[in-house]
Formats: sequence, structure tokens, C-alpha cells
Amino acid sequence: MKPTTQPKGADYWTKRISDQEMPALCSTVRSLEKLAKDDVSSMALLGRSVMHDNALTSRILRVANSAIYNKGINQVSTVSRAAVVLGFDTIRNICITAKLLTSLLENKHLSEGVYQRLLKLMAQSFQAAMLARMMMNGRGDALREEVFIASLLYRIGESAFWSMGGEFTDSLDRKLVSVTDKTEQNFIIRSELGASFLQLTQGIARSWGLGEVLQKSLLQPDERMPEIRCVFIADKLSEALIQSDVNPKELQKYLTQAAELIDVNVEEMTKRVMHCSENTQKLAVAYGAKAIVSYLPDTTCLLESDSSPEQGVLIRQTDQGYQLSKLRQLTQYAVVKTDFNQIMQATLEGILTGVGVDRCGVLLLSPSRKLLQPRVMMGEDAEMLKQAFVIELNDPQSVFSQCIEQKRSIWVNAPSSQDCKVQLDDALVEKLSSFGFLIAPLTVGTKVLGLFYADRHVSSRHFEQQDNDSFTHFCQLANVCFTVSMS
Repeated sequence: MKPTTQPKGADYWTKRISDQEMPALCSTVRSLEKLAKDDVSSMALLGRSVMHDNALTSRILRVANSAIYNKGINQVSTVSRAAVVLGFDTIRNICITAKLLTSLLENKHLSEGVYQRLLKLMAQSFQAAMLARMMMNGRGDALREEVFIASLLYRIGESAFWSMGGEFTDSLDRKLVSVTDKTEQNFIIRSELGASFLQLTQGIARSWGLGEVLQKSLLQPDERMPEIRCVFIADKLSEALIQSDVNPKELQKYLTQAAELIDVNVEEMTKRVMHCSENTQKLAVAYGAKAIVSYLPDTTCLLESDSSPEQGVLIRQTDQGYQLSKLRQLTQYAVVKTDFNQIMQATLEGILTGVGVDRCGVLLLSPSRKLLQPRVMMGEDAEMLKQAFVIELNDPQSVFSQCIEQKRSIWVNAPSSQDCKVQLDDALVEKLSSFGFLIAPLTVGTKVLGLFYADRHVSSRHFEQQDNDSFTHFCQLANVCFTVSMS
């Protein structure tokens, strides 16, 4: 009988991952999961399990001292002290998370396609874990941390498989790239592996002795227990958020389910999810997982999903509290070199929600510097604005040319306004906004790369002086961040 070229089945892959691909992670997780939660000796055992790994210890302490975990003034300098201050469950899960992230990301021999797939999957799992933790606030630290780890490991089978690398994963990646239908993708996966990724996760959860919450979530996702339901919803909500082509109905469905679970309205849930997204980015950096930051979801799609034709126009009022939180975020980016796209996203979120505009975006100059072309647009009719926004810079007197040449922000009012400083031709007004708009240069050092833009056209509102000042403040601070980023 001719032997098969590739052994298949969940048991095979579970054993291979546990024994060959990531035995160190498997050993650490098994050891930590066995530690008795109420046993004083567990503290010493926890310390011993990480004391020989300086990089891991450093990450644990950085996370333990982050604003998300350490609410006090005093910094902790040892793992055992951190366990005393934060509690054993919290520090144990920080340890598991740190080990998981480093183990999955340390394989430098992955093909580009597989690596991108792994980063996106890990970003989704990390965001799900943070959402679940947020949804369990007030339920007790032990349960909240168990839900966090269950959500983080909810797709461990799939993550571990892709992190192996090699010809087999490359081949499967190539087969999945050309298929968009999920049912067909799952069929291909089962055919190649002899098991689904869910079955592989279940196998790892049993083999590694992972927590009861995770194992129940995998076997009984429809269970009505709050913590089980929380893990399921957090995973689905994160998946909906992270898609490049967000499905508004699906997003709204899981947002509503999350709101019902914690007994708040959808608007409040939306705010909490957006705040959670900010914390997720900060914590990923603290864990040393900067590679996944740019793959974390853009939560501005939540704002856009609130505005459906049935509900009428979404009018965003000025939110100074949100402005302040985004300005603080940008101030941090000005100190620590940050990814260009991350700065741009934070700035536009601050303008959209904080200043309270209908739509905003970034336009970049073409290589010839003769055209302005849209890079990112947010808010109502964003796609329509994107199509309108290819602007030729033929006339040196145009408002856009002046903004670039003079490197200053300009508040353009409607042509009928008496205090309008710059007249625009009717065709451009029709394309953009008859209620005026705000523009400001996007610079790196002394060089102008493009423009920021904002208007309130959809809700038919004019800007006030305070709106212009806030918009300008965001743009100027963003430019400082861009300069630091590109230096």
C-alpha cells in the first residue's frame, strides 16, 4: 500500500505543533495553566518559569507598567512584585500573551503571503481579546483575564499552523488567495489538512490544558453564559472590524449583540469599542508586537455604519473630550517614532469625530506635483468624495495651490459669503461643498506632501472659528509627528 505523502488530521497537526514547531510555547503555557490560582507558591513558580528569559521578562514588566494595567504611580521592577500588585491571574495571562506573540512572530523564514496572513490573524485575535476584556469590566479580575486569554487563543490552531512556514503552508496560502467564498475556503483547508482550523484549535486547547472558558467557547459557542457569549461576540466583532471591505450590516449585528450583552445602547458601545481600539494599539506596542499595529482595525467604519439611509444624516457634534484624547495620542506619536499611516488615521479620527465634520481626508501630491489625489477619505459619501477629488494644480491662484505654496491652512467659505477670501468656480463648489471647507498642508519637515481636507456638506452646516482652530491644531500636530516618523 502506497503511503500518503502528507499525514492528515487534527491529532497529527496538534502533535507536530506542540512537539516540533513551538515546544517552548507549549511547555510554558502548560506550566502556567497548571499553577494553582490560590497557591502562594505559584508566585515563585511563575517567577522561575520566566526568569531565564530576559526578553520575556522585559516585555512582561513593560506591559505591567503600562497605563492600561498599572493605575498607580509606582513602577514594578520584578515579575513577582508585578504579580503581587496586579494579581496572579493578570500577570500569568500577561506572561502567556507575551510568550504567544513572540513565539508566533519570531519565525523569520515565512513567505510574504503567509507572514501577512499571520499578522492580520494575530491582530484580529489581539483586538478580540481586548474587546472581550472590555466587555467583562466589573465582572471580577479573574474572570475578565480568563476571557481575555480565551479570546486571544480562540484561533490558536490557525495562527500556529501559519507560523510553521514551509512549502505546505505556502501552497495552501496560494490556493486560498484566489478564493473569496468562506465555505469554499474552509473546504480547501479541510481537504489539505484533514481537519478544520477549529478542530486544530480544539486539539491544542485539550493538549495544552487551556482554560475551561476557551474549551467551552470552542465546543458550545451558542452557550448563554456571559463569558462564553462574550468570547464568541468579541471574535466576530473583531473579524467584522478588520475586514478590508467592511460589511455594515454584519458589523452592526455584532455591535448590537455586544451592546445587549453588557446592557448599554449601541451608541455607547460604539464609543467603548473605539476607545478599546486605541488601548489595543498601545498595548500591542508595549508587548513588542509593533508588526501587528498597522493590521489592527480602523474603527472609523463604526462611525460610518451609524449613518444608514433609514436613520437619516448622522450629524457629528463637536466632542472636545474626544479631541483631547486624540491630541494626546498624537503628542505621544511626536515623542516616539510612529508609522505614517497610524498618524494619519489618528488625525482623521480626531477631525471626523472630535471637530465634528461630515467627511475628511488626506490628498497627496502626485510625483509631478501637478495633481492632488485622494489617499484616505472618511465619513459620509467618502467614496463619492474620493472620485471628485482629483484636483489639477494648473492655476497658481487656486486655493489649493496657495495652501501648498504658502504652507498655511485656509478656511474656504461659500462664495456667497461676504467674508470669503477666495472665490471658487461653480464646478469645483459643486464637486466639494457649497457650505465651505477647511484645508491645511501635510508636511514632512519643510516639504509639502499633500493636504488635509474637511467639510460639513452632507449635513448642510457652516464652520465656526473654533472649528477652524481645532482642525488647524490637529494638522499642525500631525505634521510634527510625520517629521519625527520620517526622520
